[in-house]
Amino acid sequence: MLDTLDLTTTIFAKTALGQQEIQTRSLGLSPLVRRTLVLTDGKRTGSELGVFLSGSADIVDVLGQLLALDCVEAVEPVQGSAIEPSTRAKSDHTAVAAVAEALAGLPPADAREAKDNEMARNFMVNSVNSIIGQNMRITLVSDISRAQTTGQLREVYLAWESSMSNHSMGAKRLPELREKLFKVL
Repeated sequence: MLDTLDLTTTIFAKTALGQQEIQTRSLGLSPLVRRTLVLTDGKRTGSELGVFLSGSADIVDVLGQLLALDCVEAVEPVQGSAIEPSTRAKSDHTAVAAVAEALAGLPPADAREAKDNEMARNFMVNSVNSIIGQNMRITLVSDISRAQTTGQLREVYLAWESSMSNHSMGAKRLPELREKLFKVL
């Protein structure tokens, strides 16, 4: 089936094993593969998930690994949904493009100092804990805490923004939080 599946246009969801992997980290996934697993939500296509990959990483390879490990599965788009998949994909792509444009406007990562990284890391962790709730996004908080460089913090920023925008209070406060965070990110 993998040979006949177009990994870029197929929508993927986590399997029970994928959900378990997020909690236990027992498979020892690389950070890139793990991030893709975390972002897999049953709504995004492979190409939409590929936007979150950095560098020369290939979404087909990453999804192939997750499929081989049975952490994700291909799902059919929901029929008759209020938003057509092409409209949803366009709005998701627009949001990702806006984030990429905002990050591109930041000073170069190597221009930031260690204290800026520490302030950005603390801001992101504290905003997740205070708005979404402690212990609700443990994986995200762990990823933020492990990020040591500005580049690593900017990579995890996408997951931070996604979590905030998926919470009612976080979505309301996101423009204000983003402005404050961008002063040190």
